[in-house]
Amino acid sequence: MSRIDGSKPFIPVRIAVLTISDSRTLAEDRSGQALADRIAEAGHELVERAIVPDEIEEIRLVVKAWIDDPAIDVVITTGGTGFTGRDVTPEAVEPLFEKRMEGFSAIFHRLSFEKIGTSTIQSRATAGVARSTFIFVLPGSPGACKDAWDGILKAQFDYRHQPCNFVEIMPRLDEHLKRGKLKPTAG
Repeated sequence: MSRIDGSKPFIPVRIAVLTISDSRTLAEDRSGQALADRIAEAGHELVERAIVPDEIEEIRLVVKAWIDDPAIDVVITTGGTGFTGRDVTPEAVEPLFEKRMEGFSAIFHRLSFEKIGTSTIQSRATAGVARSTFIFVLPGSPGACKDAWDGILKAQFDYRHQPCNFVEIMPRLDEHLKRGKLKPTAG
């Protein structure tokens, strides 16, 4: 089972949060704020926070810029993961993935099922890695953001978390680029 190794130091991670919404402002963004609060409480650094409308090009432009920014280790988006015509975040972000993180969606839905039952099926939460940056695409509800952070991300971004965590593999995420095995996908 998982545990915290108290002999290891805590290593802060640099995180950017992007809210996808046609109607919210930063002042009204409860989901982005829930993530920002949890990031700070965990001891990490919130490097960027923004809101863009539900437009593939605008979402992709910001996420791609953040992936290319060496000061950002993690990108978390919130919103646009449903099935309506305006829900386009997975379509905007998934083409940027070099590697898909299938387990994130599975664990997220398991956690969500415990809270909202079969309604979890209406979310297309996803995650991946691109250019040494972890990317998480979360639903737009504050509850879903809290569940994802509290149930998955908080532990995985704690270097002390055992038996393994994302922080310990971060220095090795771009090995494939150095060897020329994979090329970054175009945005």
